[in-house]
Amino acid sequence: MSTNGAPRSGTEGAALRPARAPETLARHVEPVRDRNEGGARQRGDDTRARVIGQAAACVIEEGFANASASRIAQRAGVTWGVIQYHFGDRAGLFSAVVLAGCEQARASLEQATIPERPIRARVAAVVDAGWHAYGSPLGRASFEILVNTRASRNDDPEHAAQLIEMARGVHRIGARLLADGSQAKPRGHSVEALLWAALRGFALTLMFTPDDYDFASEREALVDVLTAFLE
Repeated sequence: MSTNGAPRSGTEGAALRPARAPETLARHVEPVRDRNEGGARQRGDDTRARVIGQAAACVIEEGFANASASRIAQRAGVTWGVIQYHFGDRAGLFSAVVLAGCEQARASLEQATIPERPIRARVAAVVDAGWHAYGSPLGRASFEILVNTRASRNDDPEHAAQLIEMARGVHRIGARLLADGSQAKPRGHSVEALLWAALRGFALTLMFTPDDYDFASEREALVDVLTAFLE
């Protein structure tokens, strides 16, 4: 309200509100103190994993803006001090979620059973492994975090390059799995580019839908397209 009781205009109100700082990610997310050895270290690793899992679930279920450090600590059954010990702050925690998402994607592909023949079965196995990672809570939360912290990375090209290289590492594994014995890599990288673009699109679509959807028919169509190209 103004001093004479009249409401402020929208322009005046906006001028009084401070600009919101862009959300950031931290480069280093290791505990701020050395971990103890033995059982204490194992308990610390278990706690760290639980907090990361709850952070991912909170982002998906309650939205990025509502996933505060205190809310995540409450869900994980720990204190704010525990969050600080393991991650430093909220930015460090979200960096850990993104890193864990990349590691999960890499492990999902490396541990997948990929048949040599027929080509369609090979492609289907790679698509399923990729979707297992990208469509998981950890994968979906990673995408939402990256979308919401994009502005801060524009001013931090080195950190952005690190994140891109992690993604490329996953892409390289997928390309190797898709290639058969007669091809070092699919022609022009077209196949793996389509694979990851489609899977990312499916995962990002889940940000805007109220219910989980497994994109079974869409993934089947993706397998058909990739198989036809490779054959």
